Formats: sequence, structure tokens, C-alpha cells
Amino acid sequence: MRTPSFSYKEMMKPLLFLFVFFTQFPSSYTLQGDIIDNLSAHFKAGNAKEIAANFASSVELIVIDDEDVYSKAQAEQILRNFFTKNPPIKSSVIHLINTNPNFRFGILSLVTKNGKFRVSITLKKSSNAFFITELRIEPDK
Repeated sequence: MRTPSFSYKEMMKPLLFLFVFFTQFPSSYTLQGDIIDNLSAHFKAGNAKEIAANFASSVELIVIDDEDVYSKAQAEQILRNFFTKNPPIKSSVIHLINTNPNFRFGILSLVTKNGKFRVSITLKKSSNAFFITELRIEPDK
């Protein structure tokens, strides 16, 4: 019987390469979609408080036909009212842009007891964190 002609050292090289390759990415690259995924979970739960925790100090908020720029607290209250009138059933991410390190954009499909909505979320990076600068909730067509 013949023994293999390769050594363990040679066998470990590809594994070492893969290990180094995957550990060299900064965590921001590997976690890019997480904030949009987390927001989707908060929308599904109807958790206005957790969503508002990601608001910038002022937010352009468009809910169905009402549009204005609101403070963080005002926007949270409007979102809370929306969830009271439209209790969420399901939320899923249908589009995500995360190629710019200072900008995120996501579109959610939000199913509520009163219909289906399209939620567009724009986030900009400030002080190493992303904050929602625009939130749009409109009936899904």
C-alpha cells in the first residue's frame, strides 16, 4: 500500500488562506444588512420605540399621504399611531443597498391587518452609527 505523497503542511495551506481571507474583512462589511434586517423585525413587531431609537434628530417622515420633517419624538408618535391603526403581521426585506459605507437604503414589504405597505428607509452614517433620515410608508400597489 502506498502512502499519500502530500504532507499535512500542504493540506493546511488552503485552510489557512480561507481563514485569513474571511477574518480580514472588517465587521462592517460582514454586518451590512443587519440594521435593515433589525428594522424589519421591529416593523413586524410594531415596535415604534425601537425603530425611533434609530432616528436621526430630525426625520423626513412620509406616512401614506402625510409628509413632513419631524423631531425624533414626533416621528415616533406618528409611527406608533400608524401601528395602532395597522397592526403588523409580517415584514420582509425586498431590496437593500449597502455598497456605500456611509449610506444604507432598504425597502420592506409590510403586511398589516388592514393591507400591505411598502416601507422605504434611508439611513446615513454619523459618528460610526447609521441613523434613519427618511422613512416612507405607502400602500403597496
